[in-house]
Amino acid sequence: MITLSLAEIAEVVGGRMHDIPDASAQVTGPVVRDSREAGPGSLFVAFVGERVDGHDFAAAVVESGAVAVLGSRPVGVPAIVVDDVQAALGALARHVVHRLGTTLVALTGSAGKTSTKDLIAQVLRRKAPTVFTPGSLNNEIGLPLTALTATEETRFLVLEMGARGIGHIRYLCELTPPKVGLVLNVGSAHIGEFGGREQIAQAKGELVEALPPAEEGGTAILNADDTLVRAMASRTKAKVLLFGESDEADVRAENVRLTDTGQPSFRLHTPSGASDVTMRLYGEHHVSNALAAAAVAHELGMSADEIATALSEAGSLSRWRMEVTERPDGVTVVNDAYNANPESMKAALRALVAMGKGRRTWAVLGKMAELGDEALAEHDAVGRLAVRLNVSKLVAVGGREALWLQLGAYNEGSWGEESVHVSDAQAAVDLLRSELRPGDVVLVKASRSVGLESVATALLETGTEGEVAAR
Repeated sequence: MITLSLAEIAEVVGGRMHDIPDASAQVTGPVVRDSREAGPGSLFVAFVGERVDGHDFAAAVVESGAVAVLGSRPVGVPAIVVDDVQAALGALARHVVHRLGTTLVALTGSAGKTSTKDLIAQVLRRKAPTVFTPGSLNNEIGLPLTALTATEETRFLVLEMGARGIGHIRYLCELTPPKVGLVLNVGSAHIGEFGGREQIAQAKGELVEALPPAEEGGTAILNADDTLVRAMASRTKAKVLLFGESDEADVRAENVRLTDTGQPSFRLHTPSGASDVTMRLYGEHHVSNALAAAAVAHELGMSADEIATALSEAGSLSRWRMEVTERPDGVTVVNDAYNANPESMKAALRALVAMGKGRRTWAVLGKMAELGDEALAEHDAVGRLAVRLNVSKLVAVGGREALWLQLGAYNEGSWGEESVHVSDAQAAVDLLRSELRPGDVVLVKASRSVGLESVATALLETGTEGEVAAR
């Protein structure tokens, strides 16, 4: 973070200083909420959680070098006390972002946010110092913490924004006002909480509404292939730039194909020129993500050749997202177990089939959460798609939703041994260990709450028979 005195921070957040012998003492290190990350010059933000109260670690963090604690009560060490710690953190982030004048890029969407954010960051940092959201820390706490890692050298700040209801993205944009706003898609993720795709579109579109007008440099980057996203052009005064495979897209892909190993290759077209891209990532769904990143980079001054080179060399920065590992015996494990929704599940299945040409393919799938009344239909559809794509074997893991996956496969014509239901992760591991053959390709995917990453981990522990924790 930029250097600020405790007196400045207290003024910005509307806090009261307690046990501070020197108000001019400066925070020169990071702002952290995990006491283990506290160090010399840091500011520790004490949240009260369901199981842990951050205030209990106040003395320890100061002993580790933290300058002070930002909390909701005095703690016997230097502290800035506020009524609402989350609001104070947001106010501090807003102040720092405004003071830096960094170009802020925000993105949202139902699927692909984290992968696209990682691509944008890898492209932009070839041009100038770039700070971006680590992993999926895209909520009211993670977003300001990321923004506070920016320094005077930071040219681009790339922030992923998530939402679980109307008004969430509007609030995040108030904390860190974007200049460039990217909306990827409107899908079925969290549809049970929102109530429908139109409501999801309403929430995601809050991003483009928050952008400055075109004459002040605001740019909305929208998916030309998603009708609900494209319609958001009417909700902004910013310049609109379209990306996608549509002929009307400003940034588009032509001659899209997959290599023999399932990696996308295409001709990238931007308003400044065209260039060829062959990605290191797996699955055709990454073409849309790459085009979104290319549109951002073009808007921020990069040439088509620069963008294509960066996209071709970019890798996955976040764990458990299409992580591809080949075992010594030739079995390939694809760990995509960080999360799942209908769109990402279908994309992962198509990627599995592309990677597995001429080889046996296994789809180890579990529950997709937060689908509400659509849960049965969506799980059934995924099971059916596995059969249509000729996945060699579907392993549905878990309870009711897993049974719906298998039911879909059965109703599509998988009456033999092409699909099986198992109760938990350990059962899936036992089955796979007994039946996998060299050359097989295994996809593991479910919502985060299912914990299927343990299956991938166990499969990669070659030569061991350790059990995994079933969830």
